[in-house]
Amino acid sequence: MIIVLKKNSTKQDLQALSSYLEERGLKAHVSEGTEVTIVGAIGDERKLSQDQLKALPFVDKVMPVLKPYKLASREFHPADTVIDVDGVKIGGKEIQIIAGPCAIESEEQLMTVAHEVKKAGVKILRGSAYKPRTSPYDFQGMGEEGLKLLAKAKEETGLVVETEVMDIRNVETVAKYVDIVRIGARNMQNFNLLKEVGKINKPIILKNGISSTKKEFLMATEYILSEGNSQVILCNRGIRTFEPEIRFPLNIGIIPLIKQETHLPVIADPSHSMGKKSLIAPISKAAIAAGADGLLIEVHNCPEKALCDGPQQLTPPEFSKLMKEMRAVAESVGRTL
Repeated sequence: MIIVLKKNSTKQDLQALSSYLEERGLKAHVSEGTEVTIVGAIGDERKLSQDQLKALPFVDKVMPVLKPYKLASREFHPADTVIDVDGVKIGGKEIQIIAGPCAIESEEQLMTVAHEVKKAGVKILRGSAYKPRTSPYDFQGMGEEGLKLLAKAKEETGLVVETEVMDIRNVETVAKYVDIVRIGARNMQNFNLLKEVGKINKPIILKNGISSTKKEFLMATEYILSEGNSQVILCNRGIRTFEPEIRFPLNIGIIPLIKQETHLPVIADPSHSMGKKSLIAPISKAAIAAGADGLLIEVHNCPEKALCDGPQQLTPPEFSKLMKEMRAVAESVGRTL
């Protein structure tokens, strides 16, 4: 349920409403705009009386939220959410490219790539310290040592850094080292993990599951938002289909569809979806044209020696060329990169 306060309402009025909701077992989720303050009543709405709420002197109007994903919905938050990470804004006019190796393999590899992507104009460095693999015998990542290297890369380059968390037991450790925490496709419906990252004050990149619907994706987002973390970035990483030549084809149309439904930033992952470096450039440009607020692109200084996903990682020169091409596309749709 959405409760809109009157324009002349005070902080005391807001506190009174929050107490009113809490006494009835609901949470108050506050969205303060320049014109009005909106409060989302999260919980069992059957415990609330619309007539009683409307009778409160500071309440302007009361409206039911029709979408099951209340906090993610534009009904609750009509304006686009822009997430600011150390001055780097995700969701605004500027498209953010998040680039770096699929997995952190060594200090030399990470630092080399970090300097190269920064030179190309990137502001956010990606790199996984923990790697979920299909086979238990494949490289599983460097763990906390990899996280320490990310922190060192940030100190050395000034780049914002992000990585994936896979286990609820590692959330606190991961959050200590990085600026942005990523939830991978395999964990989109790991609800305990979603609730745990919802309790930290870090932006969360949430990837869709490989067979998930739009509704399932946004309901997973709701788990994070309902715990109090409003800094969620949705990532379209493709879905499983019958076509074996592409890993998880990226459904470009889902980008504008989700942006119509939610106020949260939406980015895309052409590297993991396409699985081949020859397909990354056209899909990256298509995603930008479709309205993506950013892209996750994998870059490796020596892809042929990569410990995982070598075929989908661009070399620094290939990535630099793509950055120039993507800037032209961004400008054509009235955005910057």
